[in-house]
Order: sequence, then structure tokens, then C-alpha cells
Amino acid sequence: MVSWNDCRQYIEKLNDLKAAPAGYKFSLPTEAQWEYACRAGTTTMLNNGKNVTSEYGFCPNLNEVGWYIHNSGNVPTTHEVGQKKANAWGIYDMHGNVLEWCSDWYGDYPNDSVTDPTGPLTGKWRVCRGWASYANECRSAMRGHGDPSDGFVNGLRLVLVPETTAGNEAPAK
Repeated sequence: MVSWNDCRQYIEKLNDLKAAPAGYKFSLPTEAQWEYACRAGTTTMLNNGKNVTSEYGFCPNLNEVGWYIHNSGNVPTTHEVGQKKANAWGIYDMHGNVLEWCSDWYGDYPNDSVTDPTGPLTGKWRVCRGWASYANECRSAMRGHGDPSDGFVNGLRLVLVPETTAGNEAPAK
């Protein structure tokens, strides 16, 4: 259970330690980066090329790649990474298991076509992705949001970005 603000402090400390390869820094992924990594080239609801077959019940297609309430003893809980199939790019646990913070402020998607969007410049909520309850909440496109100071989200996923990248990660006011 970690807040978005706590994640930013952690990432700042990692970057201060110069733990990233030369020319790069750690960051939270943008919402677009998160979904791109989750999908790994697929266009289906799940990154194994399959769709959700049950919104609220057991879903064998999701069971292959993610943890959710119906394969976790009816309680959303975290599991050790790597117990389910990885996506085509070798990334584990993008569906279910933990809800992960993204760097973007939550807002409506733009009406026009965009490439690698970063979301609104300000807002009240930060985007979170991944989910861990019902099958329909674990789809690649499912998005949530939360107060950046609230520790209800239970994870983060780090990405490496060029040091010159200016993110949408100013702390909440």
C-alpha cells in the first residue's frame, strides 16, 4: 500500500543514487507506456491474445496471465511475480496481481489521434492500472484513478527514460 507521492520520493532517491544506466533515469510509466507494455503487440482484452469470457466470474483466459479474485481465494491479494505466463515481451503480471501507479494525471482521453500521450498537465487524481479484483477490471485498457497522497494502491512499476525526458510527475499540491 503506497501513495503516488511515496513512489515519487522513492524514484527520486533511486535517481539520486545514479542507479540507472548512463543517460537514463527511473520513472513511473505514463498511462500510454503502461498499456503499450501490457499489450505487447496484442489488440485483445488480454495480452495473451485472448478476451475476457466472464465479467465477474472465473475467466480461464485471464487465469493464464493474471491474478484476480477468482484465483486468489476470493480475496484480492498480491502474489510473487512470475507465477503466471509472461506477455510476448517477457513482462509478467500486467493483468491483476497489483494496482500500479502511472505518472499521468487522470482525465478524459483526447478526441484526436495522438502518439505517446502524457495526459492532462494538472488534475486531482493520478492514473492507476493493473487492477486485481474481477476479470473485467483486469483488461489491458482498464484504467482507474486515485488521490496521489492516498496509499490505497499496492504497487509501482519502474521504467527507464532518457534523462532529458520531462515527465508529467510534479507532486500533487
